[in-house]
Amino acid sequence: MNKKTLIILLLILFLANIYYILLNENIFLESFYVKRVIDADTIVLENDIKVRLKGINAPEKGMIYYEESVNFLKDLIENKSVKIKHYGQDKYNRYLGYVFLGNENINKILLMNGYAHLYYYEIDNYYNNLKISEGFARQNNLGIWKKSKDYNCFNLIELDYNDSAEDKNETLIFYNDCNKILNITFKDDATHVYSREIKQGYYIESFIKIFNNDKDSLYVWDKNGLLEFYRYSN
Repeated sequence: MNKKTLIILLLILFLANIYYILLNENIFLESFYVKRVIDADTIVLENDIKVRLKGINAPEKGMIYYEESVNFLKDLIENKSVKIKHYGQDKYNRYLGYVFLGNENINKILLMNGYAHLYYYEIDNYYNNLKISEGFARQNNLGIWKKSKDYNCFNLIELDYNDSAEDKNETLIFYNDCNKILNITFKDDATHVYSREIKQGYYIESFIKIFNNDKDSLYVWDKNGLLEFYRYSN
């Protein structure tokens, strides 16, 4: 095989590889009309199929910034045509995917404006951009990251998340130094949401299999904003 033929073959292989990557990246990208926004991470399409926005978790009903996040997403995509890259279904038969309006990744926009936080089981090609977007909202105190006026007097003392066969208890310890009773809501990355009245001093509570051993987060809010945030990974 002469040098010219070899170069041509290498060029063909290179272009074929690029084509495969581009094809593979967009193989599940389909256009749909958004019939309804259920909340800021779940939508209903024209064919009544539900889509759960992948990589994020938005406030549940009754939580701080729930209404703001829902209205934000409605203004963006409800009654509009979007493209969706989906990754199969979850246990509730909802499609998991990324929603695009034009070239804009809606999952990313929700994070960037503080209307959701990261929620990942498996890291994919979109993870880094979504992580940066969440970081932007945190740094600028947007949405769910807006700090409460009592942010500096409420502290996480301990989160013992390592349950084992011998000891399945997970321990959470807060310290309220705000000279008043605080009504808080706290949660993990998933949808374990708790409301508590925290008196001055130490507050201790035990759980069983709520926080993941390998990676998870703790979010704490009162009616005015964020009181505490802690994320870990092993």
